[in-house]
Formats: sequence, structure tokens, C-alpha cells
Amino acid sequence: MSTPHIAGINLHPIKSTAIRPVNSAYVAPAGLAGDREWVIIDATGEKVSARELARLFHIVAETPETGGTDEDLLLTAAGMTPLAVGRPTQGSCDVTLFGRAPLPGRPAGSEADAWIRTATDRDDLRLVWCANPAARQLDPSHSRPGDPAAYQHASPVPDLATASVGRNNDWVSQTATEAGEAPPAQITAQRYRPNLLIDGVLEAFAEDTWARIRIGDVVLRRATRVDRCVVTTIDPRDLSHGREPIRTLARHRRAAGKTWAAVHYIPDVPGRIAVGDALTVQIG
Repeated sequence: MSTPHIAGINLHPIKSTAIRPVNSAYVAPAGLAGDREWVIIDATGEKVSARELARLFHIVAETPETGGTDEDLLLTAAGMTPLAVGRPTQGSCDVTLFGRAPLPGRPAGSEADAWIRTATDRDDLRLVWCANPAARQLDPSHSRPGDPAAYQHASPVPDLATASVGRNNDWVSQTATEAGEAPPAQITAQRYRPNLLIDGVLEAFAEDTWARIRIGDVVLRRATRVDRCVVTTIDPRDLSHGREPIRTLARHRRAAGKTWAAVHYIPDVPGRIAVGDALTVQIG
């Protein structure tokens, strides 16, 4: 019988920019170190993600945690001169995530803003760093007072099992056959943008039932399932849009008016994890 283990670890230094796979990561109270600690906002202070601006997928952000630079942040994109950005030490602005109460961020500065605006062809954007994850208030229905987070969706660490990805690909193929469509390309786990990809799990969507995950000394507590949006329907390679996997998830994984795949977890005990590490789960 296969043992559940970490098959992949992904960082996203700026929310919605290119995925940076790593071999190991430090799990801090606010999530994986170096993950979604930066965000791009519009003139109103609302976060801008690939949902509104798909070309963010083609911006590569490297940090010491990704292993790509010694700089605090290094920005690269096709046709652009790379730009090193330091963590700002002063200034403050309000950042709004998903229409909720604003939290403080620290502006990266005019040079970084100009680079982002040129790379995206949007002249209203700013780059912001999360200087104080403890200032964010997570939804109390699935968190505890004092649980910190940077600019992640609902809580710090989304996890997904490879068995769940495979099952939905089977369903997608079935949906296409029933509709008389050509067989679709496989939808990779990266479309779901999990921090942790778990292999060795026999049952698809078993992660829905895991109350706690232990990886060595690290302990993660389940917060809530991940409701999926149209970002999953964008191919990060060519930025083309389709209907999958949302169309098929809506047939098989719909509840409360949303479609679900992956689970959000909150760190209870921090520490370092690596690809290949075994995990034990508590059901409940």
C-alpha cells in the first residue's frame, strides 16, 4: 500500500504570478515562507489576480525561498529588463481581498509599479508587500483568533491530492465524450495552484476528510475546502480560456452554489518540509 507523501511544493511569491516549484520550504504560521507575500492592487486597493488579468501568469517572481535569487524579489518577464525589488521599510496602503475589510500593506515603490504596469499594460497597478500577516483577520467560521495569513485566498496552505486531479480528468473526458467533443488535454495540478501536492492517496478527494496533517514535526489544521473560480480555466502557457475544469466540477463537486477541489490548511506547528516527506492524517 502506498504511503501518502508530498509529491510537489509550489510557491507563488506574488499572488497569481508564475508558479515556482521548490524541493523544500519552511512552513511558517502565515503559510509557506515566500508564498503570496506580495500582491498587485488596482487604484482602489483591490487585489488584481489572473482572474482579471491573465498575463500575470507570465510574470516570474523569484525570491531566496524559490532559490532563484539572493534579492528580496526579482521580477522577470518576456521583453522586460529584470528588476530587483527590496522589501519596503516604510509607507502603508490599504489592500482589499475579495471585497473584505482592508488590511495594511507596504508599497514597493514607483520603480516596481512602473515595471508591473509596463509588463501588464495596465497603468493603474501597484505592487505591495505584506509586512504584517498578523494584521489580517481570517473568516472566523474556519479559523481561530490570531491565525495569520499574507495574501492567500482564504487561509495559508491549500493542499490537493494527485488522485483528485486524476479523477476529475477522468470526469472531464467523460463529459467531452457525452458532448461529442474531441478528447481534451489533461488538466494539470498546477491549474489548481496548490502549495502542496499529495501523492500516495488511493481515494480521490480524500483530503476533504483530513482534519489534521502531520509532516514530520509540522502540523496543519484543516480550515475549509477550496471553492474554484475561472482562474482554473486559463491555460497558463498560452493564456487561452476554456470551460474545464469548472464545467465538470460543477457536475460532480457542486455544493452551496460553488464547485470544490483542494482544501485550505492553517499551520499549527511550523517547520521545514520537503518533497518526498511522508505525512499522516487525522480523519474528522
